[in-house]
Amino acid sequence: MSYIVKVERTQNKFINKFEINKFITNHLSFEYNNIDDAKNSQLAQELFYLPFVKKVYITPSFISIERFNIVEWEDVEEEVKNLIENYLNSEKEVISEVKKEKNNPISIYTESTPNPSVLKFVSNKLIVDGSFEFNNIDEAQEMEFAKKLFEFSYVKSIYISKNFVSITKYDLKNWDEVTLELRNFIKNYLEINEINFKRKEVETEEIDLDETSKKIISILDEYIKPAVSSDGGNILFDSYDKDKKLVKVILQGACSGCPSSTVTLKNGIENMLKEMLSDKVNSVEAING
Repeated sequence: MSYIVKVERTQNKFINKFEINKFITNHLSFEYNNIDDAKNSQLAQELFYLPFVKKVYITPSFISIERFNIVEWEDVEEEVKNLIENYLNSEKEVISEVKKEKNNPISIYTESTPNPSVLKFVSNKLIVDGSFEFNNIDEAQEMEFAKKLFEFSYVKSIYISKNFVSITKYDLKNWDEVTLELRNFIKNYLEINEINFKRKEVETEEIDLDETSKKIISILDEYIKPAVSSDGGNILFDSYDKDKKLVKVILQGACSGCPSSTVTLKNGIENMLKEMLSDKVNSVEAING
């Protein structure tokens, strides 16, 4: 399977993310401020040869690049995308001569989400390979990390994906009372533990999806998921009723129960599906995960 790189704009006009379809580092992230910093990464060095590159940040699943204010991203992002894609597909090392340590330094920072009951805790280290949601401690019995989080009485549900944990709390506590406690727990746990977790797959008959359903899934994956992921949530295809022209989706993490999710559903997802699939979609309904 070849490496495929996708450009993703960020809220900072000087920084672009280049999302990669496969992991490129061994669960670690690296920040480089100049070409001298990048002695252990030939890829980062090649990026610094581009005169507009100011900083390079390499993570397991994406590369962020900050540019100098001498060009616009729209003029150079395709060149950068191709450079990264060609380098990765040449099978050269991304990071070399990394000293392995038992305890890898972990940094955790928080991001607010559109859902006031949910806070996103972001790690500089890959936490899990996949996405997992737990709505109570019983569902978390097979993941010690999630089970420990439910021991905090105010934790209502947990959504874990790649390098972040979205936590939904009960109203009995305010975020300013518990954020530091949760941040410290997550940081300390991840510094001494690796989470090797794969949910047991239930054997089901393979469903033969119609072409419209396949197109809906493709649109959700390409256009919607990156946006909701940045807000600490996830969206999954549930079903498509061709007679009613109705699409049902499952909302997880910060999207589940979010006051603004209905607006996002109608003004964002529904309008996009209507526009891209012509007369095949009339409405979208959400099922909270």
